[in-house]
Amino acid sequence: MHIYIYKSEDEVSDHLSNYIIDNFIDNKNIALSGGSTPIKLFKVLAKKLINYKKINSKFYWIDERCVSIHDDESNYKSANDNLLSKINIEIKNIYKINGDIDPKISSKKYSTLLNNNLPHINNLPSLDLSILGIGDDGHTASIFPHDMKKFKDYNECFIATHPISKQKRISLSKNIINNSKEIIFHVTGSKKSIIIDEIINEYNDHLSYPASHIKPNDGKISWYLDNDAAKNLTKNK
Repeated sequence: MHIYIYKSEDEVSDHLSNYIIDNFIDNKNIALSGGSTPIKLFKVLAKKLINYKKINSKFYWIDERCVSIHDDESNYKSANDNLLSKINIEIKNIYKINGDIDPKISSKKYSTLLNNNLPHINNLPSLDLSILGIGDDGHTASIFPHDMKKFKDYNECFIATHPISKQKRISLSKNIINNSKEIIFHVTGSKKSIIIDEIINEYNDHLSYPASHIKPNDGKISWYLDNDAAKNLTKNK
């Protein structure tokens, strides 16, 4: 495990964007996440890549809300508005999850797409890079504690449900995510500092958080944090 801590959210985005550009922009398979944290990263990447040669990497999604691609809650819309529409990439290299159709059909279609498009390792599709976040409540990849069994047992995409809004979401399973060659957790903000500390240092009820079960089979895992998110890591226990 590699942990990188920077002074601010801006510094995290700057260093992480450089790492992505140096290692994953050409002919790689990258899975993006949604939420508010990646937006700054998307904007920084777009600025740095605006005059870049044709980008041949392919983009997928860790999860998606079951909404229209025009809805502000769409993870695809967030990535497209802030990054993909601003860089030199062909539409054919963007593989969004369809939130407009029946969730059962959408999850099956995305599972098939991943199986057909990605190389297989351990008899499962393997992404080159999966970028994950963590919510203030500890969820990751649209997985909440009540969906943990599906998250751990499935070898394909599945339907997750938000515990409060009951909104349906399509998510990759733990088995697919852990089959990535590299996994990066990109987390900022003080509201997540206690959760980050428990997960990384593996104490208290850390196994109740889906992120504690994200451990690549054969690859590398890194954490990119700002000082606010990491402040509890430096405290003595």
